[in-house]
Amino acid sequence: MRSEEFSQFIETWGSMGVLWGINRSMARIHAFIILSEEPVDLDTVASELNISRGNASMSLKELRNWGVIKRVHISGDRRDFYIAEPDTWNMLFNIAIERKKREFDPALSALRNLLSQPKIKKSKGVHKRLAELEKTISTFDLILGKFLKNEKASKAMLELLGNA
Repeated sequence: MRSEEFSQFIETWGSMGVLWGINRSMARIHAFIILSEEPVDLDTVASELNISRGNASMSLKELRNWGVIKRVHISGDRRDFYIAEPDTWNMLFNIAIERKKREFDPALSALRNLLSQPKIKKSKGVHKRLAELEKTISTFDLILGKFLKNEKASKAMLELLGNA
C-alpha cells in the first residue's frame, strides 16, 4: 500500500517529466522505480500505476534509452526487472544530455536556419535581434557542451559552484 507522500512524489515527478519533454506516464514510471526498494517487473509497474502494459513497456524502453533505469535479471525468473540508475548524479547527467539533444540542439538549429533566410536578412531589426540571440545561445551551447562532455569533471564543477 502506497503512502500519500509516495503517491504525491510520483505525480509531482510525472508533472516535472513533462517539462523534460517526456510524457507523464514515463516520468511516473521513473518515479515509481526510484521509490522501489526491490527490482520491479512490467506487470507490477502497469498495475501499480494503473496504466496499460503497452504504455508501461514503451516507457520502460525509453527510460532505459535515457539511461535513468536499468534492466536486471533475477535468477530463476524469466521476466525482466527494472531498477533506478543507482548513481543519482549519473541519472541527472543523462537527463541533461537527452534534454540538450532533444530540445536545445533543434531550437538552435532552427534559429540558425531562420537567420539564413533572405526575408529575415532584409528585416534589419529582426535580423539583429535574432543574431544577438543566436550569439548568446551559441555561447551557452558551447558552455553546456563542455559541461556535458565529461561526467566526472562536470560533477566536480557543479560541486565547486555549489560551494561558492
